[in-house]
Amino acid sequence: RVVRRHGDRAANHRLYSAAMPAYHSNFNGKEGVKSIASIALLPINAKNSKGPAPRPDPADGEDDVIDEALKYFKANVFFKNFEVKGDADRLLIFLTLYISQALTRIQRCNSKDGCLKEMYQLSIEAFPLPGDPGFPLSAMYSKPASKNDSDMLRAYLLQLRQELGIRLVDLVIDKASGKPSKWWLCFTKRKFMGKSFDGPGR
Repeated sequence: RVVRRHGDRAANHRLYSAAMPAYHSNFNGKEGVKSIASIALLPINAKNSKGPAPRPDPADGEDDVIDEALKYFKANVFFKNFEVKGDADRLLIFLTLYISQALTRIQRCNSKDGCLKEMYQLSIEAFPLPGDPGFPLSAMYSKPASKNDSDMLRAYLLQLRQELGIRLVDLVIDKASGKPSKWWLCFTKRKFMGKSFDGPGR
């Protein structure tokens, strides 16, 4: 008979975190990529959005950084610490925090259409950039060097927020019920690196 002791779950999570390293972006060190505020402006497959994001080189493969963020989210969200290995990782951090924020909004919805509307509204809400009050983990980023850089970064991240939201809804919606899956919503209480784009302390 297995006897479960108080604290076993926390201990198992610590062992998991120690044994399993966090996932990093495969685009770290990619040549020819512009960075603003220590965030790589990586190409994306813009299927659902318009904006300044560059188009990917076919040699990069089918997955872009949004696909990476969605694929790695359920593993990376458990980590309180994350070793940054490049500016692509800083973009991955931003997107991971945005996925967490998006899931908290999706849990209000009962249909795919409702989720898509919620994602659009969230994507166009005002959001802080590195160096702005309310931006989590500002110490890991630099400030935009100019207003032009700030405007370009904001437009780029806005496009990624819109693109990510639509892709996330496609993953989250349970095909049988047409409602958000509990296997995604169960992650709303997790805070990657102990940070959030919502709430006190961010």
